Amino acid sequence: MPIDLGTPIWNKPVDVAEYLFTRLHQLGIRSVHGLPGDFNLVALDYLPKAGLKWVGNCNELNAAYAADGYARVNGMGAIVTTFGVGELSAVNGLAGAFSEHVPVVHIVGCPSTISQRSGLLLHHMLGNGDFNTFADMSTPISCAVAKLTDPSKIAEQIDDTLRQCYLKSRPVYIMFPTDMVERKVEGERLEAPIDLEEPANDAEREQYVVDVLLKSLHAAQKPVVLVDACAIRHRVLDEVHAFIDKTRLPVFVTPMGKGAINETHPSYGGVYAGTASSPAVKDMVEGSDLVISVGAMKSDFNTAGFSYRLSQLASIDLHSDSCTVRYSEYPGTRMKGVLRRVVEQVDVSQVKALAPPKWGGEFGKASAAEAKEAVTQAWFWERIDGFLREGDIVVTETGTANFGVWETRFPAEVTALNQTLWGSIGWAVGACQGAALATQDERGADKARRTILFEGDGSFQLTAQEVSTMIRHRLDVILFVICNDGYTIERYIHGMDAEYNDIAEWRYRDLPAALGATEKTARSYAVRNRGELEALLADKDFNDRKGLRFVELYMPREDAPKSLILTAEAGAKRNAMTE
Repeated sequence: MPIDLGTPIWNKPVDVAEYLFTRLHQLGIRSVHGLPGDFNLVALDYLPKAGLKWVGNCNELNAAYAADGYARVNGMGAIVTTFGVGELSAVNGLAGAFSEHVPVVHIVGCPSTISQRSGLLLHHMLGNGDFNTFADMSTPISCAVAKLTDPSKIAEQIDDTLRQCYLKSRPVYIMFPTDMVERKVEGERLEAPIDLEEPANDAEREQYVVDVLLKSLHAAQKPVVLVDACAIRHRVLDEVHAFIDKTRLPVFVTPMGKGAINETHPSYGGVYAGTASSPAVKDMVEGSDLVISVGAMKSDFNTAGFSYRLSQLASIDLHSDSCTVRYSEYPGTRMKGVLRRVVEQVDVSQVKALAPPKWGGEFGKASAAEAKEAVTQAWFWERIDGFLREGDIVVTETGTANFGVWETRFPAEVTALNQTLWGSIGWAVGACQGAALATQDERGADKARRTILFEGDGSFQLTAQEVSTMIRHRLDVILFVICNDGYTIERYIHGMDAEYNDIAEWRYRDLPAALGATEKTARSYAVRNRGELEALLADKDFNDRKGLRFVELYMPREDAPKSLILTAEAGAKRNAMTE
């Protein structure tokens, strides 16, 4: 029999799908989100062999949100969609992951290479015979794109693409033709893990940045540290906490950085967001003669309408791919290496560490006289911190929850999820499902961390179906739907009484039963005043039971956190600009 010289001879041949999914498992992924479609069905058969669980979402957009939430808790997430109609439904969620630096692997089952070469007019196409159109659409929202068409290169492609996903902390796109699923690649490669080590900085350049930073720090009279989202996404929180522990410098977070710092730490000062900050926080940060900013993302909502008042001459900005000292930029000098050297070399005897502002204090529980009063935004967000526990996962939706939670002081080890930059309403429901599944995968159902979602009623109506996925997988979720009759943030930007900011009135508490819940897997509650909220938060069964706890939480229609009002006013002014 003649030898096929075009077919490689492998030492340990494995199917491509097995190779790909085994790599996902090696990277810590245990559950894969998505929906089945005819171009990915055979590949999905390989999930169990690789030790992966199929989630099965209600639609691809929700699946993308869920993979995002899963990645924020687990370190990386994955979604499988089908060519064209499936992948495009996920694009919004993956664009959000790209903008917010969240590592998600997007695997798209697509027509065979034979069909592609033949130019066949298949279903799910635009009718133009171009099989690359959808991959081209995803390219700007992916840090790497891999088209698995050559078995001799596929294993290397997969490894490199997954490495880019991790190191750049952004989505990647893998186009997986049906006739490649069962092709063989070298399985011997699986014996060595993918190299996830961050490239080292140029030693001289790194040391120069460290020297300049330390010179500035040792000379400063009122230095502060400001931590933002990219410090979380690019995994430098250990270095940041080591720096804070050693120097005792006052440390603040941005809205997107909420949860980055242990808020029980004696150096923690609160949330800085320009004019929307508390007066004490604003005075200390803006009065500083040196702001060491770590992982900044200076978007409009993250800065309360670009209201930062920080001098670049008094700023040192550390990023995942560069550092900026005042007006001098150092491309390629990454913050992780710089922070490690700073911790090693800082002379604490020369550091002037002021005490952070005192926390504003907790609201007490509602008195008997207040029991019938409405649950207002200001009262709720300062009250709810007494309900939170160490280790909780707190998810807040774009809108009143994202802004209100600034006033909540977290216990230690709380993980906070928000989507302040991309701001796609409805994201938080899917992200909550993914986050809750991630902790269940890590710790098991009995020891999983509580996942608590604060969701606006308008946003909830976009992605409510994903509650059924929470129920299906018996996730430990406490879901507060803030019922205030519509789109509050939009009302404050424009159209307080406009019909387009109204929504249909739902019987929210009936949804779990309609979506398949039993009394054992879910329970619903309604809260219309402070007394009812106090009773619920004190209820032992509500606190300790597993499964879904679904709360209708009524608040006044035109009530909003002060920070939201200030940011919305700034947004309205920008929208009205004509030149």
